[in-house]
Amino acid sequence: MHKRELLLKRLDEIAASLQRNDGALELLGLGSVGLGTGRLDEYSDLDFFIVVRDGCKAAFIESLGWLERVRPIAFAYRNTPDGQKALFDDGVFCEFAVFEPRELSEIPFAPGRVVWKREGFDESVCAPSRTWTAESHSAEWLLGEALTGLYVGLCRLQRGETLAAFRAIQVQTVGHVIELARTLEAAMDVERDPFAEERRFERRYPGVADELPPFMQGYERSRQSALAILAYLERRFNVNGAIASEIRTLCDDRPHAP
Repeated sequence: MHKRELLLKRLDEIAASLQRNDGALELLGLGSVGLGTGRLDEYSDLDFFIVVRDGCKAAFIESLGWLERVRPIAFAYRNTPDGQKALFDDGVFCEFAVFEPRELSEIPFAPGRVVWKREGFDESVCAPSRTWTAESHSAEWLLGEALTGLYVGLCRLQRGETLAAFRAIQVQTVGHVIELARTLEAAMDVERDPFAEERRFERRYPGVADELPPFMQGYERSRQSALAILAYLERRFNVNGAIASEIRTLCDDRPHAP
């Protein structure tokens, strides 16, 4: 069975298991098993919400009998106050959260697909009333954060803080470069994940994505990565000469002992 069919079948099996538990009211598929089933592939997993009767939430989170009825669980842990991540023994991975109806109006989430609901339950309560809006920054702010991120990261590298420098330069600063993509290239018609800008980035901004590899050269190459990022920013923006000079000076300096 192909992974796509396996995942959809597994979700239906989870629905059938929930139906046997009087505390369950609805199973809401999210992401690629929600309204985005066209994106399902061999590397997809199961993301879902379970809506339960008032007072039943803790029981569904703390005891996974309703899930183990479907297939033995090889690994699971509670990753949030509201749910768990679990790996079935056949390699299917899932992430779920459990909510009582009144809670859904208090959290932002993307619209989902009703896989199952108990007869008489008003599924309209599972329509998002709050949408997640990622904070939008100006190009000037993002450029400033990228440049100062390079500077601070290189200062940490001079102290021998290799890990802190790696994160500042090759993770955080690259994150700002990713956000700047929208000012440099028109996004392709590919679904955007409102919770994670890096999802499907290569297809949304293929031109910028092609430039990324030199920005993340690895744990021991933060200097080289910083210089590549700086050169990229200078080609596309009006970069302040003073901060650029300081960054290059730090790249030339030998690190001091921590």
